[in-house]
Amino acid sequence: MAELLEVIELTRYFDIGRNQHVHAVEKVSLNIAEQEIVGLVGESGSGKSTFGKTIVGLHAKTSGTVKYRGESLPQKYVPADFQRLAAKMQMILQDPYSSLNPRMTVGEIIGEGLRLHTDKKAGEIKDCVADWLVKVGLQANHMSRYPHEFSGGQRQRIGIARALILQPEFVVCDEPISALDVSVQAQVINLLRELKDTMGLTLLFIAHDLSMVRYVSDRMAVMYLGSLVEIGKADEVYFDPRHPYTEILIGSNPEPDPQLERNRPSTAIQGEIPSPVNVPEGCRFASRCPQVMEVCRQTTPELIALKDVDRKVACHLYS
Repeated sequence: MAELLEVIELTRYFDIGRNQHVHAVEKVSLNIAEQEIVGLVGESGSGKSTFGKTIVGLHAKTSGTVKYRGESLPQKYVPADFQRLAAKMQMILQDPYSSLNPRMTVGEIIGEGLRLHTDKKAGEIKDCVADWLVKVGLQANHMSRYPHEFSGGQRQRIGIARALILQPEFVVCDEPISALDVSVQAQVINLLRELKDTMGLTLLFIAHDLSMVRYVSDRMAVMYLGSLVEIGKADEVYFDPRHPYTEILIGSNPEPDPQLERNRPSTAIQGEIPSPVNVPEGCRFASRCPQVMEVCRQTTPELIALKDVDRKVACHLYS
């Protein structure tokens, strides 16, 4: 399949004063093919959401390049860029409670994109909103209600409809299930997979639940402290992790069988996460890695392709 999105050494720092910066994302490179779902996992604070927001222009790039169908996107978006790219790239925001304007009706929230980016008339917009409410499992007469009248799962469906009503090609899903009950999570995941098949969507799916990411994704990428440490086919990364961080991260995923979970030895990561302001030399995982070597503390490992599997890993164990 053809490449839809190409991210080349994308970096995003946040200035916190006194000539200091938070290294949120550092030289991350990732390609996403058309109609592919790439899952992005990692601990809280690893830079996943910042990476997704920088791709779609909600954060300015500190350095690096994002290419969409071969076109280099702006370093910092202006209103004209959002106007031009809104129908191609969208984002489903993480929190279904704070991401919906409480003063707007559901019809106004979902239809806002059509009002801003198309020449459709009010009646046409209303019909489109009604269609999308049905597509995401709600009812057409819900458009006159306000966000506080819905549950968390229903609000997330509203957010999905808002993002997809412009029929974009690429969507960043920023932890769309993290605030939802388990049963509702499955409904939202199945809805996204169904819409992906019917609309030909390409997704960057950001989440904490590794088993859910494996289920929904074609490939899985693992981030740690702003850097990409492993990427490969989702099943292979999940069942045969190569980077020590990936191995421990997947080992911490709870077993569905309570008996097995109780008897399983602890796989908690030892040590403290280094400061994202004062990033240490060498491998960022060295202070917590059970297989650390001296070279790990001195030289930063590059993301290299392994010979025996279709995988890229940033670890000196494979240098």
